[in-house]
Amino acid sequence: MDNNREKVRIGRINYTNVWPIFYYFPMDRFQEEVELLLQVPTSLNKALAEGKIDMGPISSFAYGQYYKDCVLFPDLSVSAFGKVRSILLFHRKPLEQIVNGTIALPTTSASSVNLLKIIIAKFYGGQPTYSYASPSLNDMMKETDAALLIGDDAIRADWNNPGYHVTDLGQLWKHWTGRSMTFAVWAVREQAMRNKPDVVRRIYEAFCWSKEQGLANSADMVRDAQSAIGGTEQYWQQYFERLTYDFGPAQWDGLRLYYQYGWELGLLEEPVSLKIWHDNSVIQVNE
Repeated sequence: MDNNREKVRIGRINYTNVWPIFYYFPMDRFQEEVELLLQVPTSLNKALAEGKIDMGPISSFAYGQYYKDCVLFPDLSVSAFGKVRSILLFHRKPLEQIVNGTIALPTTSASSVNLLKIIIAKFYGGQPTYSYASPSLNDMMKETDAALLIGDDAIRADWNNPGYHVTDLGQLWKHWTGRSMTFAVWAVREQAMRNKPDVVRRIYEAFCWSKEQGLANSADMVRDAQSAIGGTEQYWQQYFERLTYDFGPAQWDGLRLYYQYGWELGLLEEPVSLKIWHDNSVIQVNE
């Protein structure tokens, strides 16, 4: 980060699953200090790696790739212990029958794509042929046995499902490992942490406050989700309640296993160390 640049650039994922953390974020307190950039996860991953943003939610897998330059905020993530409802594999036949078939992957995700690869290789011994496509279920399924969708694209496709089997990857990960799965983490570049420690601390505290408000006062957020995407009040209430926005030992445990499998399968170049922010210092979590 350019130390002379006034504003800290914060990336924001363009999906409802991060709303409880962002919804009440007090931008008025940071008007001269913060700039928000709204993008899909893969774009934010690249922007953080290149130093074009200084902090924000990125795919968990991206942290595994760039962990040497970044630190993770505690207490902030998009995680699930079981069903997540927005990381969905649609398939024509039962899962066991397509693990050596053809699977279309979205270009918008890194964590979920690699989670699927890990699950199929580790737990089913499968070696499918993967291809990438824009996140449209009808187009993805024209010439494949299965298609993975994430975020709001997955939610809409599930509501309009023309009859495909649907597998929730969060639920499948819990079934095979008994652990939580973290899909997005809140990362800050170490350079930003060093250059503007007071601003970084206040931003972190504001995000934690926003998360508390979002979970305690979800009515407006639920109405906005209905307006933007559709669905019922009950659906969105349950959707936000099912997700976990914490990032502590239970989430660290599941994420370490995810990284271990990713390294064993060659998806990551080396073992990953969890570096956790603590008042502008770094704590390493290895066990």
